Amino acid sequence: MTTGRNTLESMSQAVWYNQWTLKKFAKYLGGDILEVGCGIGNFTLELKKYGKVWAFDINKDNLKEAKKKILNESQIGFGDIEKGEYFFQKAQFDSIVCLNVLEHIKDDKKALNNLYKLLNPGGVLILLVPAHPSLMGEIDRSIGHYRRYSTDSLERLVKENRFNLLIKKRINFLGALGWLIAGKVLKEKVVDSTKLGLFNILAPPFLSIEDITGTPFGTSILIVAQKK
Repeated sequence: MTTGRNTLESMSQAVWYNQWTLKKFAKYLGGDILEVGCGIGNFTLELKKYGKVWAFDINKDNLKEAKKKILNESQIGFGDIEKGEYFFQKAQFDSIVCLNVLEHIKDDKKALNNLYKLLNPGGVLILLVPAHPSLMGEIDRSIGHYRRYSTDSLERLVKENRFNLLIKKRINFLGALGWLIAGKVLKEKVVDSTKLGLFNILAPPFLSIEDITGTPFGTSILIVAQKK
């Protein structure tokens, strides 16, 4: 199993965190929803609660696992957001969810331009990417990250691609601390299931506090942007 696939399998165990993340942008979901980079389907089933879901991924092995998990209830197939190649033709969507994908793409500006084209007028893009370039470490490199983002660089990239910015925030300060220790200090290359288990125990009380106070330091940046 590849390192990236290992990480996807580990993240599928982070049930509470996945649901917590989804609640951050759930009110913007509706109508026809596209999930870009669905991986093995960790979020896809949850998205179905908010509308009709299409999903694609560039990795065919991931797609096989996603289809088993979703039982072919959603429209799932191959897609490459950088090249603008998808299993569907000429479809447009009311909401696009792109979670932890953009950092894997060499030409992220081109990918964002393609995301813009896939939205209906007034449609909403939900974008989650890893924060803090200073946290770039062994785990990032082993799972194919080209970069981590600052809030300013990501905002600039989104606006250059004609989106109106609705929300910009850092989330998950607990994960950032773990990433710093695992990736930068210990030089680990995977997010293993043991640490994910510990995270699942610690996350609910700590991240519930973050919901109230916010955080200046988080492992991810959440952007919600609207097509003009």
